[in-house]
Amino acid sequence: MKKIAILFLFSFAIISCNTEEKKDTSFKVDYDEFTLDNGLTVIFHEDKSDPVVAVALTAHVGSAREKEGRTGFAHLFEHLLFLESENLGKGGLDKLTSRVGGSGANGSTNRDRTNYFQTVPKDALEKMIWAEADKLGYFINTVTEPVLAKEKQVVKNEKRQSVDNNPYGHQREIIHRNLYPSDHPYNWEVIGSLDDLQNATLADVKEFYRRWYVPNNVTLTIAGDFDKERAKEWVKKYFDEIPRGEDIPELEKEIPTLTETKEFYYEDNFARLPQLTMTWPGPYAYHPDTYPLSILATYLSDGKEAPLYKVLVEQKELTTNPYMYSQDSELAGEITIQVRGNDGVDLDSIAKGIQTALTNFEANGISKKDLKRIQALQETRFYNSLNSVLGKGFQLAQYNIFAGDPGYINKDVDKMLAVTTEDVMRVYEKYIKNKNFIATSFVPKGEPELALANSTPAEVEEEKIVEGAEETFDPSITATYERTPSSFDRTIEPPYGESPEIKVPEVWRGDLENGLGILGIENDEVPLVNFSLTIDGGQLLENQDLPGVVNLLAEMMTKGTATKTPVELEQEIELLGSYISINAQPENITISGTSLAKNYDKTMALVEEMILEPRWDEEEFKLAKKDASTQIEQQLSNPRSVADNAFAKAIYGTDNILSQNTLGTSESIEKITLGDLKSFYKSNLSPSLANLHVVGAVDKETVMSSLSDLEQKWEAKDVAIPIIEVPQAPEKPIVYFIDVPGAKQSQLRIGYPALAASDPDFYNADVMNYRLGGGGFASQLTQELRETKGYTYGVRSHFEGSKTTGPFVISSGVRSNVTSESLKLIDSIITNYSNNFTENDLELSKNYEIKSSARSFETANAKLNFLENLSAYNFKDDYMLSRQAGLKNMNLDAMKALATNYVNPEHMIYVVAGDAETQLQKLKETGIGEVKLVDENLKPVE
Repeated sequence: MKKIAILFLFSFAIISCNTEEKKDTSFKVDYDEFTLDNGLTVIFHEDKSDPVVAVALTAHVGSAREKEGRTGFAHLFEHLLFLESENLGKGGLDKLTSRVGGSGANGSTNRDRTNYFQTVPKDALEKMIWAEADKLGYFINTVTEPVLAKEKQVVKNEKRQSVDNNPYGHQREIIHRNLYPSDHPYNWEVIGSLDDLQNATLADVKEFYRRWYVPNNVTLTIAGDFDKERAKEWVKKYFDEIPRGEDIPELEKEIPTLTETKEFYYEDNFARLPQLTMTWPGPYAYHPDTYPLSILATYLSDGKEAPLYKVLVEQKELTTNPYMYSQDSELAGEITIQVRGNDGVDLDSIAKGIQTALTNFEANGISKKDLKRIQALQETRFYNSLNSVLGKGFQLAQYNIFAGDPGYINKDVDKMLAVTTEDVMRVYEKYIKNKNFIATSFVPKGEPELALANSTPAEVEEEKIVEGAEETFDPSITATYERTPSSFDRTIEPPYGESPEIKVPEVWRGDLENGLGILGIENDEVPLVNFSLTIDGGQLLENQDLPGVVNLLAEMMTKGTATKTPVELEQEIELLGSYISINAQPENITISGTSLAKNYDKTMALVEEMILEPRWDEEEFKLAKKDASTQIEQQLSNPRSVADNAFAKAIYGTDNILSQNTLGTSESIEKITLGDLKSFYKSNLSPSLANLHVVGAVDKETVMSSLSDLEQKWEAKDVAIPIIEVPQAPEKPIVYFIDVPGAKQSQLRIGYPALAASDPDFYNADVMNYRLGGGGFASQLTQELRETKGYTYGVRSHFEGSKTTGPFVISSGVRSNVTSESLKLIDSIITNYSNNFTENDLELSKNYEIKSSARSFETANAKLNFLENLSAYNFKDDYMLSRQAGLKNMNLDAMKALATNYVNPEHMIYVVAGDAETQLQKLKETGIGEVKLVDENLKPVE
């Protein structure tokens, strides 16, 4: 979706490194830069590893460039620029990207910039350059009053979803309004206010565009597999004649000064737990102090030895996960400590705990070992940021705009690695110690006593649910305008280039005597190794009356080993610059991680310990149970989580293990003992049910050698995984309504038990769904509910099958006062989908699936996913190519038959989480199906 991204993404560009040395700071950035006469900055980066190319257009305009009373314009433009242009026509870039097999055109807005991006097969590069040029020179005439009215509704739906209907959603607004003076560009939120959006006129919009969307305020980056000379010719052809705009002065850096500490509280309609947030003013992006501040935030909050964790979690048991971060923007920054308290915790006690932790830090500082540990993690993040050509393109633009030089990457890395322990203490004393801050207490409705003492009630404007309040518009009205002149006919879409050759990576295999299977792909683009070890079983092997055991087991396996305390294990992993996580899933337990290639052996030795020798620490078990209970409580406050969990029960039935939350229930968590975990571990974790997948700069011999101890010590067990009976789809539609009083949006989940991923129809059914709801902005659901009606911010449909039959799902959050209208529209779309499916739909779906395969193996995660599919379903290495060969022969009748079989409105289950007082009766009048008012467990409610 077109989303807001408030934070900068500070990752990194191409580097070269001697992996034999412990640390190498002599980096080389590989890029070419030139500027057109009209001021457009162009940056190229070549990467021939995959037949794809990423194109990104970054405008140096965010919410900081807006006028007071006209907030939200930068983000509104992020939406508008995808809709239409003079030469691409209706649907604009979204339709083009889907036709050429792109990853989906998208964009993001923050305080200081707006970017537009997509990754496409390399043969579509000229098409993308042509399309991006239309944004700058041939767009604004297509914006009409109806277009503006509709997109206002979409943006307002986004605000309802991310802010108004979200626990703690208003927090940033309260902080920024009080941290920054009223005339500071960061005083208001990126998404703006509903009133400002509603009051925006077409003249306002055109003025904003003509001021900021000019070549001399934009950077174009192209990264991937392309010919630089040819691409330069195309850039000049399509962008050269777009006129330069007025000169744009730089904004002054404005770090705010607080003359006093300010404390506010807010009774949150959706929050179930109290949350305290403290925010101090901080330095702007690339200020020398940002580097030690990043390390300070990590040290104070992350890990078992972090001062905030030791005091708030271990000693005082007030929370399960304190969080601290430093955010750097162009003009100023923020340093934030955020703590979500346990149920009923007074936030004054958390504030005292924070002060105790800070006092402890003042006395002890940060050790050189801890500094080295955190820098090792930053080094791994550095390499992880290089996984995609799109990420590389983002950062080249980022450095160009905000550091003034794409090559700043060299200085950036040097400064990160040059931070000393003295620097960390210095910035603590400069920005935090005895300094004023903004404190916000978010507490559940009716519990103001949990807020900080003497806090002032925060002013938050709540939208009222009013039937028919939104203005109507006719989206069919087309704009009439005089075309912008050009030296050539821009309506002619450029041709494809040479078709990319899709190469399936070479997969190597190995087996251990204990039954563990190994699959790997050797790839040395960056000196990293990514791995995942999946052990079949997971939640399927749980006692249905005691859910949550597997989740707690996964958590406990990360909390120390027989020879290492939880702290020692955590620090050994981090000193290697590695990440290791263990997660419980419905059908497996997955151990996944990333390591520097030079530390792969040491990382796998720690993985071996975690598998074979869990510590079973009693104190850690108590903390893990508390954390699970807290997560369950938080889910109950989030309408999206409520809808998801209820939908699982509606699909599988309340007596089916797959309907259970993997976290368990509040009641089951209380009952689970450490003995239950040990019993599950002893009986159900077997190498004969496991597969290790490895991708990166490591060869087969090294991997197999690293597993020799695991082969000898991990004994196979006889484990029978139960076959789960999945209920049949209902004979007629049924609607479950869950009341969320005062909800500004209704969360919709619609579907039925459909297919397993191994079913012969699964792949083709997934392709069939592309035009319905799987194709993003190319899908009918999005075009009707969002682009035509303005009911929602986003809607999608997909098949969720795995080894077990999974559901077909349609999901969306819609404006509360159009809940019944949305359901009727969805019902109409799926009722007519098969009959309305055309040859054009067939070709578009097939074309997208086949062309998008060029992106199938670009990143390490994509390669890991490929290996996981091979092992889970016994697919052949070339299964993607075989599927596509069959798809090419698919005809319209076959596709219509799939639509008839798998998108049948008569068998749908509807789950709605919304405001019953205003929406329940209207829903009953739709006639879609029997409507039942239930709680989150589907139990009837009077």
